[in-house]
Amino acid sequence: MNGHLLLLRQATSADIPEMSRIRLSVTENVLSDPGRITAAMYEDFLEKSGRGWVAESGGEIVAFCYADKVNASISALFVSPGHEGRGLGKSLLEQAVDWLFELGHDRVHLSTGANTRADRFYAAQGWQRKPVSSSEIAYSLRSRS
Repeated sequence: MNGHLLLLRQATSADIPEMSRIRLSVTENVLSDPGRITAAMYEDFLEKSGRGWVAESGGEIVAFCYADKVNASISALFVSPGHEGRGLGKSLLEQAVDWLFELGHDRVHLSTGANTRADRFYAAQGWQRKPVSSSEIAYSLRSRS
């Protein structure tokens, strides 16, 4: 981490601009319409339908994850380019999954693009992979308890 202390914490509405910046900076799973996800949607994600977490390195937010408590799903997990491969995604994913299981869900779901780094990442984390189409993969993970 370039000698900087890593901090994982729950996201707040003040983090939305940085979360949006990270979402728009990725090179895979690119939004076809960047205006599709608004600040109000992030606010709803964080305040009503779920919870988010951010990873900070040297005081800068470099990754975030969002868990949807209604659908027991991981709706977003993004790491800034240049910060991948450091365990940030894995740590954030564990936080989100643990939270959903603590709420009483027995299975967590997500979907991602086929043949992407995210596809390989979730498979490596032990998620059950099920192709939905040639371009989309659904994943699920059962509670360990």
